[in-house]
Parts: sequence; structure tokens; C-alpha cells
Amino acid sequence: MENYINIYKETRKKLKAYSYMMWLMSWDRETEAPKASLDFSSQQFEVIYADMYQMESDPKFVEAIEKLYENLNELEDKDFQVEIKNAYKELRMIKKVPKEEYLAYGLLTQKGSHIWAEAREKNDFELFRPTLEKIVEFNQKLVKYLETEELKGYDVLLDMYEEAFGVKEYDLFFNKVKEDLAPFVLEVTSKKERFSRKLTKGLFPVEGQKAFGKYLMEVFSYDQTKGVLKESAHPFTSGMSSVDTRITTHYHEDNLLSSIFSIIHEMGHAIYELQNDPKYDDTMLHGGTSLGIHESESRMYENMIGRSYAFWSVHYPKLVEIFPKQLKNVTLEEFYKFMNKAERSLIRIEADELTYSLHVLVRYELEKQLISGKLKVKDLPKRWNSLMSKYVGKRPKLDSQGVLQDIHWSGGAFGYFPTYALGSAYAAQIYQAMNKEINVEEIILNNDIKSINAWLKEHVHQFGKSKTPKEILQIATKEDFNPSYYIEYLKRKFS
Repeated sequence: MENYINIYKETRKKLKAYSYMMWLMSWDRETEAPKASLDFSSQQFEVIYADMYQMESDPKFVEAIEKLYENLNELEDKDFQVEIKNAYKELRMIKKVPKEEYLAYGLLTQKGSHIWAEAREKNDFELFRPTLEKIVEFNQKLVKYLETEELKGYDVLLDMYEEAFGVKEYDLFFNKVKEDLAPFVLEVTSKKERFSRKLTKGLFPVEGQKAFGKYLMEVFSYDQTKGVLKESAHPFTSGMSSVDTRITTHYHEDNLLSSIFSIIHEMGHAIYELQNDPKYDDTMLHGGTSLGIHESESRMYENMIGRSYAFWSVHYPKLVEIFPKQLKNVTLEEFYKFMNKAERSLIRIEADELTYSLHVLVRYELEKQLISGKLKVKDLPKRWNSLMSKYVGKRPKLDSQGVLQDIHWSGGAFGYFPTYALGSAYAAQIYQAMNKEINVEEIILNNDIKSINAWLKEHVHQFGKSKTPKEILQIATKEDFNPSYYIEYLKRKFS
């Protein structure tokens, strides 16, 4: 067994190094790389990607994983057992997907995000359509390659992002959202509130927004020796270890809240990864255990902490100090109501807390139809607009505000979107449990968010991928997933 362990760990060491190179190149492409460099960098990606595939598919490495999996109980280290289980599951890609298709797809998705960005900028779905058709076609093939007795169709993709959550589970969850939440949402969003033109029509210079962003990083104890904040077309978090996890935002002079809450949201993701136990940095267990649990942290930081009255009673004076003219005579109460207003909107990342899950519901239903073949990519914009009208109550007039607004499909992330809504539900349940042990509102009022970080580190963050989502919920909340906390939380807040 010792020989197999050595082979596995030596290859893992190389794969981690190659992954780090790929990650740095991807980060650069999304933030600062000049446009003219993209084709050249794609050539380098192709070489690195082929080398990684060679390592992953090496018969000795594959044999080591299979033998270690066969003798799992002989491995004394429980974390290593989990890592080998995950590695064995990942072998499906190597063993069942043809090499040429796998490599071509990797290159396609590297280029895809930039084709998408150009298409969105030009409001031209046809520019992106051929690429998206190839991506959807590959995922349809991937489902067939990886199907098992337990996982069929779209379930194969959903399981990649949230273990043990398939169409059956998501349908139950989203049906509860439709039945218990949707009518309430329609009622709340039918009422229009008026706010000061300073908030609705004001312009907030980017330099001031950047200054407040730096202030927020201090407030949330986002360690800037281990992370940075940059700009990108679509805010995201990217990390490879507990000493290097980076975030981005996007600034709009006519939308102050956009950068504020994208920064807080992405810090939720980043703090999770920075608070992983460092022992996982050199393993394949660093990161979030699932996309749902990862999203629970970002949504909790953004909405339950960042949009709370307690938070802004402490930090609103700083915002006024930076924007004295723009916020003159705008009271804390009005600002709080403005940031928590519920309305029917077009853009998911700008959606309010109450309507957000309905945006995700649209994408979930579209993905089911695309992967099953019931919906063609060419018909996607029309179907998107129809479902937005049905569930969110608003129809896009431009594809840049509709089907082109999200980056995810350009990278092949099918099965990812549903975890966003699931994450919000996880967040409500974890927050409820945390508040039983520590007085969260009092901590926020004392500007002591590092104490919240510490609780989440102990109960969620430290474990990385060594625990399943179900195990994390049991550790943090002492019960299984219960979406009722989410519905009750939203109704209580927006009543």
C-alpha cells in the first residue's frame, strides 16, 4: 500500500502545481490581461491542460487510486480516505470520456468566457450561440458517458456540484419555493416604495466606492496579506489555498449598492477558503465542500449580516463621510429600506434577497430542458424571456439583460445555478443555529465580525472538503436540511 500512497501523493503534488499555474493564468485573463494576449495564452493553456491530462490518466496513477479505494479501510488517515473516495469518483472523467473530446472541451471553455464577454458587451447572442451549442452538446454527451444506475440525465451534472442533490430533491425544494414563497413575493413586489432621488438617480464616483470597499475589507477581517480585490466583468472569488484567495467586483457610478454587496458577497466565499485548515493546502481537500455550502457563506455575509440594520447603524456614517454630497439628508432608515427593497428585476446578481431564488428557478428549468434536448440553444433567449416573465414578473428587452447576463454556461457550469438558491436556504439554517450560541446582532453592533468568522471557522470553514454538505449541516445545526428556515426568514424580514 505504501507504494501506491507514494505514487498518488507524488502525482498530486505535480497536479497541484499545474493547477496553480492554470489558476494564475485564469485570474490574469479575467482581471488584467490585455485582449490581444488571449489567443497566445490559450495556446499555453492547451499545453498545460494536455500535460495535466497525461498525469491524471497515467496508468500508474489510476491504478494507485483504484488500489487505495479497494483498501480504503486500511488507510489510517480519515481525511486521506475522503480524498481517495473523491479521486476515485473523478476517475470517471478519465476512464469514460474520450481524451480528444475532454481536451478540446477544456480549451473551448477557456475561450468561451471571453466570447461570452464580447457577446454581452455587444448585446449579440448570435455571437455566443455557436460556442454555447458546442458546450451544451458536450454536456449532453458527458451525461451519457457518466450515467450510472443511481444517476441519470441532468442528475449527473447536479451531483458534481452538490452531492446527493438531484432533480428529485431540487424539484421538492423549488416546488416549496413556488408554493410557499412565490405568492408572498408577488404580494410584496406589487407595492412600490418611493425613495430619494439621491439614491435612485445619484452618481457615486468610482474612487469613493473603491475607498469604501477597502474599508469593508477591514470590517470583515478579510486578510489582505492573503487576498486582493480587483475588477472584472462579473464579480467572482478565486482561490487555491488558505494563503491565496482573491475576489473581484465591478463598479457602476449609478449603482452604489452593486459594488458594496458584491464585495461583501465575494468576501463570504473568500473567508470560507482562507479559514480552511492549512493542512489541506497540499491536498485535494482545500476549498468548499460543495457549491451550496460555499454559497451559504456568501449569502449569509451579504444578506443576513451586510443588509442588517445593525450593520449599517455602525457603518453608514463612514459611507456618508465618503459621499457627503450624494447622501446629504438621506437618513439611515431610508438607506436601510432602499437596500432591502423587494422588486421585480432583470439581473440575478443585482436581485434582492426576496426575489433571488426565482431568478435561479428560471435557470434551473432552462438547464433541465437544454440537457434533455427539449430546448435548443437557438430558442434559449425566447424561452428565457418567457420564464422570467412567468416567475420574476419582468421580461428582458435586451439579451445582455437576459440570457447573456451570466458567465457560468460559457465555462460549462451546468448544474451549478441551483446551488445558489440552495445556498440561501442553507444560510438561513446555519445562521439560526449560530444565533442560538452567540448573539449575532450584538456582535455586529460591536463591530466584531471576526467573532462571526471564528464561529463559522469552527463549525463550517475549517473542514474544507473533508466533510459532505450533510455532515457540515449536522455539525453546524444539529439537524438535516430544512428549507422551512429559509421561507420563514424571508417572510419575517419582508412582512
